[in-house]
Amino acid sequence: MNRVVITGLGTINAVGNNVEDTFKAILNEETGIDTITLFDASAISAQIAGEVKGFNPDSIMNKKEQKKADRFIQLGLHAAKEALANAGISKDDKSIDFTKFGISSGAGVGGLPSIERASVTGTNRGPRKISPFFIPSALINMIGGFVSIEHGIRGPNLASVTACAAGTHAISEATKTIMVGSAERMLVVGAESAICLAGVGGFAAMKALSTRNDDPKTASRPFDANRDGFVMGEGAGALVLESLDVAKERGANILAEVVGFGESGDANHITTPVVDGPYRAMKQAWDMAGNPKLDYINAHGTSTPANDKNETAAIKMLLGDNIPPISSTKGATGHCLGAAGAIEAIISIKAMHEGKIPPTINLKNPDQDCDLDYVSDGTRRAELKYVMSNSFGFGGTNGVVILKKFEE
Repeated sequence: MNRVVITGLGTINAVGNNVEDTFKAILNEETGIDTITLFDASAISAQIAGEVKGFNPDSIMNKKEQKKADRFIQLGLHAAKEALANAGISKDDKSIDFTKFGISSGAGVGGLPSIERASVTGTNRGPRKISPFFIPSALINMIGGFVSIEHGIRGPNLASVTACAAGTHAISEATKTIMVGSAERMLVVGAESAICLAGVGGFAAMKALSTRNDDPKTASRPFDANRDGFVMGEGAGALVLESLDVAKERGANILAEVVGFGESGDANHITTPVVDGPYRAMKQAWDMAGNPKLDYINAHGTSTPANDKNETAAIKMLLGDNIPPISSTKGATGHCLGAAGAIEAIISIKAMHEGKIPPTINLKNPDQDCDLDYVSDGTRRAELKYVMSNSFGFGGTNGVVILKKFEE
């Protein structure tokens, strides 16, 4: 099996339009959560979200092409561009075999705003008024389609559609593809932009969202006794994965190694999480990595009553008395659904390289069932060799990756 390393990172989210700005903001305990501006949310119980700010799609595609791509695809293109540049890869590089370079994308709901618009248009103006670009703009696998066309990537083109675990599953799918030799390189892109009437209204109808509309900055409060639901976010994360041999051959700057991944299903309930499923996904990843001493866990930590206590219990079940510091960064970015796993893997890698554990903001009164070290006292310095990143989604789908600071 080929060893798999990470050589490039890119992101855009509510606190930053690139990796460096994002990590700096998170360490400074900033949040991008505020009142929704992308649509009129005044009739919905939840009126806050983590929106991307200052994004100009003209920077990644012309206006004609923008009509063919939902916002989640545009955000994915933005993150992919940064990740490839960070990895030092250009489509003009003759030394790279782009037929052995693939894409593994992930999203939870994809082009929901486009679906919403097409439905309204079809109902109010008739089906002939629906845009011919509607379908290709909304399909989740079109992240990979657009990115492959833009950058000449012609290897396997895969897509994970596993709710809030999609970004993490996209990493594990890319890792498997390289491990077995089906590709030398894979570009992972997790992207989501579902802040629209159907998206926010749908989650609000489930009573899943925080309604702390008068204080959006503190609304997302993972592990806090007063948490009342998650806050939707949007964004994208992209990572370049390569086999160790081809990365070394081109002299790449190796940022981390993927040493473990785990996947499981709860087989319990379509929306309510349990302890067993997350535990088994974490154990699978940990066993694959060789049961190392973990130095940090980037938790799924959604700020929902059920997830936070169940994730805490699953971590205890796995690690007993050897539990490292844990934090959730969703207080800063909001919950970016299918993009969350990719974004949080990037945050975990930055934490390793800078020796700084990002804090869990807004945690003032810990839930009695959430009694671990969640780094609620600000950024913490630490030597990090092994980090774990968790993602759990509706339908009881779970994904976990373990990353290691690179060593020969």
